[in-house]
Amino acid sequence: MATEPLTRGWAERLALGVYGAAMTALQPLLRRKLARRGVAEPGYREAIEERFGRYDSAPSSGWLWVHAVSLGETRAAALWLAPLRAARPDIRVLWTHGTATGRAEGARHLRPGDVQVWLPWDAPGPVRRFLAHFRPRLGVLMETEVWPGLVAGCRAAGVPLLLANARLNERSWRRAQRLRWLSRPAYAGLSGVLAQTVADAERLRDLGAPVDPPAGAVIGNVKFDVPWHPQPWSAGRAWRQAWQRATATPDAPMGRPVLMLASSREGEEAAWSAAWSDVCASPSEAPGGPDDSGAAVPGGRPLWLVVPRHPQRFDAVAEQLRAAGWRVVRRSALGALDAEPVWPAPALDADVLLGDTLGEMPWYYALADVALLGGSFAPLGGQNLIEAAACECPVVMGPHTFNFAHAAQAAQAHGAAVRAPDMAAAIGQALAWLSAPDALAAARAGCQSLLAEHAGAAQRCADAVLRWWDVSAAATAR
Repeated sequence: MATEPLTRGWAERLALGVYGAAMTALQPLLRRKLARRGVAEPGYREAIEERFGRYDSAPSSGWLWVHAVSLGETRAAALWLAPLRAARPDIRVLWTHGTATGRAEGARHLRPGDVQVWLPWDAPGPVRRFLAHFRPRLGVLMETEVWPGLVAGCRAAGVPLLLANARLNERSWRRAQRLRWLSRPAYAGLSGVLAQTVADAERLRDLGAPVDPPAGAVIGNVKFDVPWHPQPWSAGRAWRQAWQRATATPDAPMGRPVLMLASSREGEEAAWSAAWSDVCASPSEAPGGPDDSGAAVPGGRPLWLVVPRHPQRFDAVAEQLRAAGWRVVRRSALGALDAEPVWPAPALDADVLLGDTLGEMPWYYALADVALLGGSFAPLGGQNLIEAAACECPVVMGPHTFNFAHAAQAAQAHGAAVRAPDMAAAIGQALAWLSAPDALAAARAGCQSLLAEHAGAAQRCADAVLRWWDVSAAATAR
């Protein structure tokens, strides 16, 4: 009916108005939340006024604005920014983030002329002040960061807005459908979408996003172009070789194996501890508890490398594991990556090496034989397994990988990953790989073929952003 678009438009404007009013009213709560979070992570106390659109720098314009909320999105953005900067070194980048880890990672990628600030709180005032202060020429949001107030503000200010490396899992799509009066204008307000997969594109299109060319396209996942990190990987291999020499026996010349619980989330360490305790208590399994021989796997009792996802949990996880009876050594107690590898005596007899450092995932993956994928054993959607594949470390996934569904399926297809229904089964699969060297070697080869097949998205993303940049520059010049 003719009145339906008018009714929908009125409802959407009302929903956005209510949303904006609510977000404005919640600003004092945000300040309190940042103060509490800043106790554990001081980065959250940095430049708090930027969250509300207030800046110390002079107003400026002409930026390529890239919003990467956290660590993974920032690393992904850096992958396509590298070829873009190589082609157009004159472009200045305005980085925005939402988390302390994202901001810390973004600082590593700043070049002369770049600027880094927090993303403004999604209320009309902060968004309006942010856009007026920086006047970006083009905005690029990474993966899922579509905020109703931000999109509306960009449309009002005439700032084209792309969603790059875009993904939308089915759970998020259903939630957006329930909030369609608010979500639909937000997705429809984007200028273009560069989706990871056809399925992502279809769900985004259903919400009104401009996915079809020339506005958007399906380009693949830029994270498959993860760069080779020779220094931390080589250091990890050197530490691994030193570990093998230090723990070798006549019956096990390659030393104790190393298994990893990678990027674990709250509750998963406890699940691992309970499952591993059960395995160690079973004489038939003989994986190498504190009192058994470990004869079932080459090298005997594995060392477990447990790497929590969030740094504010490092201390709590260490205490939790010690309270469960495990002998724990922290990575921060070892030497620097580029130092001569020396494993202290407590580490040689440890049950767990706790990964309590940032930016060393290639080191951790190079040290490990097999990794269990954190975030996938609780309904959290999993973590990115591509970096593990880049380090030729096969992965055992839990049942929940909806945030990285395509990467998980592709890894399974190449034999670089397998899925387990729970933590106990995942540990069983890891031990099975340790006991079958040929199967483990095939899984490592699958890691290589996985990355080779899916490479190239970073360049495609850079090319697409540059086309939008040139269109925006031409429109600005008119």
